[in-house]
Amino acid sequence: MTSGSVIDAYTSEQVQTAVAGALAVARSDDELIRRAAFGLAQVCLTELRDRFGSAHGRTVVLLAGMGKNGADAMVAGKHLRERGVAVRAVATSGHVDAIGTRHLQVPVIDATDSAGLKQALDLVAGADMVVDGIVGDAMVGSLRTPASDLVQAIPDTALVVAVDLPSGVDPDSGAISGVHVRADVTVTFAAYKRCLLLPPASQVAGRVVFVDVGITPRLAPIGQVQRLTPSGVADRWPTPGPGDHKYSRGLLGIVAGSDRYPGAAVLACLGAFGTGVGIVRYTGPRHVGDLILQHVPEAERYPGKVDAYLLGSGVLDDADQDRAIDEALATGLPCVVDAGAIETCVSRRAGGDRPTPGDRVLLTPHVGELGRSLSAIGYDATTAGILQRPYEHALRVADAADVTVLLKGSTTIVVGPDGRSFSQDDGPAWLATAGSGDVLAGIAGALTSAGLPALDTGAMATFVHGRAAALAANDGPLRASQIAEHAPTAVRELLVEKETSVRPRAGRRGGRVRGHAGGRGRGRE
Repeated sequence: MTSGSVIDAYTSEQVQTAVAGALAVARSDDELIRRAAFGLAQVCLTELRDRFGSAHGRTVVLLAGMGKNGADAMVAGKHLRERGVAVRAVATSGHVDAIGTRHLQVPVIDATDSAGLKQALDLVAGADMVVDGIVGDAMVGSLRTPASDLVQAIPDTALVVAVDLPSGVDPDSGAISGVHVRADVTVTFAAYKRCLLLPPASQVAGRVVFVDVGITPRLAPIGQVQRLTPSGVADRWPTPGPGDHKYSRGLLGIVAGSDRYPGAAVLACLGAFGTGVGIVRYTGPRHVGDLILQHVPEAERYPGKVDAYLLGSGVLDDADQDRAIDEALATGLPCVVDAGAIETCVSRRAGGDRPTPGDRVLLTPHVGELGRSLSAIGYDATTAGILQRPYEHALRVADAADVTVLLKGSTTIVVGPDGRSFSQDDGPAWLATAGSGDVLAGIAGALTSAGLPALDTGAMATFVHGRAAALAANDGPLRASQIAEHAPTAVRELLVEKETSVRPRAGRRGGRVRGHAGGRGRGRE
């Protein structure tokens, strides 16, 4: 269940089962709808006031399907009318839930009729806000006319509030195959649906607000898809104690860099030292080692005893490094596998050579590298196909090679071989720059050397990487080296926030915090 540390997301089947259980003991069929609708109306009013200064007199068009989401929208419309909002309702399937019609008590335009559709399209084109209650988590397939026509008619100037999830996205996989709603805000009830955390759907959900309607106790304690909050990262972050020394804080062996990409090794070392590693021991070309020592004099340029490895960042066409990667993979030690080592690791482990448990091996591919990994296990996938269903493709590699896969992107997902995953969306779009992935690998290497499992490592490294990028960017361009420079500050602020949040304050009143996930315009190398 969603807590202060973790946001849990569930399948549509899990949510529907929980809702059915709640309805079985509810005092009336519309009890849950009334709770959901009131929360939805409050969000709509807040958005209207923020945009226009006042909600009074603004035009809100409700697009209501025949299911409970349509009823939620209609009952919310009643609350909006009571606040002076001009509410119009459109039935996208010919009729809407009787509960919603009874509460709203305004004429409902039937968009399945040609004359009604024309009238509805005109209303949508002039709306200040459109409330998307077309379909919910039981959706199958793409939106069809008239719903698709109405969605396409929504003007860019209108605020769009989605009920439960944006219509047109797959509730479980997050895939989008046709016309869909792009929301400014999604108000979700009962539980987060997986599509609200999984790309590409998460990228069209806008800001996500969770309204608790009393269903959460009926859900599993842990969702298969999760998102770490700042407190969740802080709770897991390894911090040194009075008895620690450089050898107890993690010894990380790094095999990285090449003639073409010498800076990759430097950035990986900077990322590791910037987030708390005790010692880095570098293996690679001498001139790359010289470059590392110019920028990171703390690094050691010789192989030796290590607790974990970071392999492959910037490695290209070097027989000695390839041999070092093979030897490292054979040790059974935990490892972060990046760039030039990914295909080797996948091929070996898919073939049964698995000295290290899958929950201690973290792969960090971008989409192209994941595509090559899929080819290595005999599965062809296009870039477009991977972007359409990134979770499913990452899981295919994770399962076949018994590894944990961190797939970099505007929303980064970390998928374990058992399907459990994290989805993190924590950095600015400026993060998509050369070398940022090498810094991320270094951060992950530091956490891996500290003994953290791969799934937690991937989510935590992604979070701190994103926060450091936000500090470095300050709404402008950045270089990857600046991400590494700001990583210590990102960690420090995270831990300070944790300390402050648990320290009691005299006279402070408790408050409510809205659940929040997703965002717009994120990027990652």
